[in-house]
Amino acid sequence: MKLAIVSALLFVITLVWPDWIEMIFRVDPDHGSGWLEWVIVAVTAMFTVALSLGARREWRHAISRAAAGEGAA
Repeated sequence: MKLAIVSALLFVITLVWPDWIEMIFRVDPDHGSGWLEWVIVAVTAMFTVALSLGARREWRHAISRAAAGEGAA
């Protein structure tokens, strides 16, 4: 779940502040076109969804194990 939060945070930061790469790293890899920022937005959005679904699946699996008595110590 922590990775999903980090990915979502990076997604929002890139949407709100698209020039963060240039400001932090002092480089302009896309020479002002903005394509790199849109790639970051797309990739982090996909990671956020995938990681959130994975966390949800793990959570539901843990609940079903606990309900079945497998989680008792």
